[in-house]
Amino acid sequence: MRFIKEKAVADESVKADLFSRIFSSCFFIGYIPKASGTFGSLFGLLFFLIDDFRKPEILIPAIIVCFITGIFTSAVMMKRYGDDPSVVVIDEVVGMWITVMVYLFFTKGEYGIYTLILLFFAFRFFDIVKIQPAKFYDNSKTAFGVMMDDVIAGIYAGVSAFALVYIVSVIITHT
Repeated sequence: MRFIKEKAVADESVKADLFSRIFSSCFFIGYIPKASGTFGSLFGLLFFLIDDFRKPEILIPAIIVCFITGIFTSAVMMKRYGDDPSVVVIDEVVGMWITVMVYLFFTKGEYGIYTLILLFFAFRFFDIVKIQPAKFYDNSKTAFGVMMDDVIAGIYAGVSAFALVYIVSVIITHT
């Protein structure tokens, strides 16, 4: 379990193309010296301040396009920075989007700012802890694994956050 991954160049001779650097790092957020994954998750969360982004016809294609593109650009970045490079944060963005999408599936599209905060912390928890099969994908040392472990973390986070909100609401209504 790594809370802070160090930025390291595995192969100085490899140069990543500009698109891969911009896309994988989400406009260079991944180059923030510490906690780049946390900042990447926050960047992903900002999209939900746009009301239309929670619509499935926008959110699902965005997830699919960014997941697939993230695999290709992460592969490029891995050649320079090694396995699961900390400069790559598109996986956190996609994971955060999946967290919210799963939660919205259960709640029919309802959420507020406090819910987004809960979803953020739930995703960060599951992204750091890496419960199976997320740990399997994290250990795979592939670009698909870089993206997929955050997909799994997002599913766990969305379901867990919904369960927590549901349990608390049941307790409150029955007291």
